[in-house]
Amino acid sequence: MGLLDGKKLLITGVLMDSSIAFHVARIAQEQGAQVVLTSFGRQLRLTETIAKRLPVPAPVVELDVTSQEDLAALAGRVGGHVDALDGVVHSIGFAPQSVLGGNFLSGQWADVATALEVSAYSLKALAVAAQPLMGRGSAVVGLTFDARYAWPVYDWMGVAKAALEATSRYLARDLGPEGIRVNLVSAGPVRTTAAKSIPGFEVMEGGWPERAPLGWDSHDPEPTARAVAALLSDWFPATTGEVVHVDGGFHAMGF
Repeated sequence: MGLLDGKKLLITGVLMDSSIAFHVARIAQEQGAQVVLTSFGRQLRLTETIAKRLPVPAPVVELDVTSQEDLAALAGRVGGHVDALDGVVHSIGFAPQSVLGGNFLSGQWADVATALEVSAYSLKALAVAAQPLMGRGSAVVGLTFDARYAWPVYDWMGVAKAALEATSRYLARDLGPEGIRVNLVSAGPVRTTAAKSIPGFEVMEGGWPERAPLGWDSHDPEPTARAVAALLSDWFPATTGEVVHVDGGFHAMGF
């Protein structure tokens, strides 16, 4: 019997087979879940191709989290493949290059607003859009990068992650009475396509394996994906508003 037997999950953010979300989808299927993916625009065909590399090819529905039309249509589109949702994975983040890589002070509001909308507000937007398909015992799980600190080169994406973490707590408050849990996984640096687009990403990951008590492999998304799968399961029935660190213990160490 798998950890996610019979679960029906909506997973965003599958772009390449190196994506954390891809490995969440793979593990979820291996643990008995039925998976639906989302993508949009030029990435849609790429996601459809990558979806065929899963143990069970997964359907892909169109969703741009900044499009009110897509958000309004999400429940209907997902409903074409599953009759309900037991879990939603938020693996969405974007910031223009102009607000990364040491450009904190020069960042302009229009670009900062894009980072905040796509990377933080989208958690609320996605949860509300999927809410009609979710019932008691459902879970929303997102991915963050420890927002307690000002990281080198992360700049306004770090601010967006802080907003994401706050958003998850308010969602936990407001969706809790309906029996819907909302949690985040704070992963150490993982060399996904998104991470590689951050100017100077190697500065962020530098020294991590040496300073994390358990060590850390930035090329291995498996530990993070397993944590997401666990939070989607029934094994955390009373946990919500939490940020679970999967970083080799780095977050607990002094500098």
